[in-house]
Amino acid sequence: MGEEARWFRAFHLLFYACLAIPALTGREGGAPAWAVAAVMALYYWLFVVRGRDRFERLHPMGWHLTVLIALMAVLIVLDPAFDTLIFGMLSLPYVMLPGRWAYGGAAVLVTTAFSAAGGLAEISRAPSRAVSLLAGIALAVLMGLFVNFLVKAGERNKELGVLEERTRLAGEIHDTLAQGFSGVITQLEAAEQAGDDLAAVRERIASAKRLARESLAEARRSVHQLRPEPLQRERLDLALAGVARRWSARTGVRARMAVSGPPRPLDPDVEVVLLRAAQEGLANVARHARATSVALTLTYMDGEVTLDVLDDGAGFDGAGLDGLGIDGAGPGGAGREGGYGLTAMRERAARVGGAVTVESARGEGTALCVSIPCA
Repeated sequence: MGEEARWFRAFHLLFYACLAIPALTGREGGAPAWAVAAVMALYYWLFVVRGRDRFERLHPMGWHLTVLIALMAVLIVLDPAFDTLIFGMLSLPYVMLPGRWAYGGAAVLVTTAFSAAGGLAEISRAPSRAVSLLAGIALAVLMGLFVNFLVKAGERNKELGVLEERTRLAGEIHDTLAQGFSGVITQLEAAEQAGDDLAAVRERIASAKRLARESLAEARRSVHQLRPEPLQRERLDLALAGVARRWSARTGVRARMAVSGPPRPLDPDVEVVLLRAAQEGLANVARHARATSVALTLTYMDGEVTLDVLDDGAGFDGAGLDGLGIDGAGPGGAGREGGYGLTAMRERAARVGGAVTVESARGEGTALCVSIPCA
């Protein structure tokens, strides 16, 4: 049962409780009050409980609310104990009627209950009773305004949640499928260049198939919000070493992994951010840097953990950096990504309170640093 359905069920139970208690405990209405209460219970069941698909339609829900208010007035006249029924009906205008009509329905509901209890007749003798009526109407309207505010806030939060999930999936797809396809293309191009060397061709094709399967498995894990496969098996530093080793085997570029400080468990989200940053940095090196070696360094400090990816490639003009990515074309390195990659890396790091910096100069390689505060 969804959250909305549970709320409706609570409203219905409250109504029937407010109707049943005075019917069983009241002493003035007798059989006529019981008969009207039974009619009201049946009418509510037929046109409110079973009429949820017509909620917020002025016709016919306005008429149904009018009938229920009239039956409530009859019950209060027969037995004042039924004045508690208003507590079970106060939500009905906001559930049944659209937009501003709901506030009018709430005002009519309060005024009718007040009049049926003899309140209007008393105003001529005690004008202060009018204050009670106005206060009741104001309270009913304020309750509606507050409920609408909560509903709209919930809808905004839901939209933000959907947007965040789409952003997460876009980043994960980029980190798995896009990088995987890039690696597959590299292996197939290498197979083409192998010419008549059948052993080399078979090795490159086998590597491409293996990489495609790994990327597909990672994409499935991302959709189901599971931790990346390397982190399922190993500690973060070991997982990063494995990523560097497999990347080096595919690209032929030497990659070294080093750890500074004693390794310790980190928040799972932090570990995912660092692993994805390493994968993205290495992918950028393979695409742009023309490097001969890459060094990855994972540093554990008292209040922070950092990951540095440093290559000795062609580098690029550091003036092309901005807060979201890197503009321009030409050689690059670990942080060289004019499209989604670096932007996604920055957004992912920001979600865990971290930051991404890139430093580069033409002919001097590129240094990518991801720093995340942690206990």
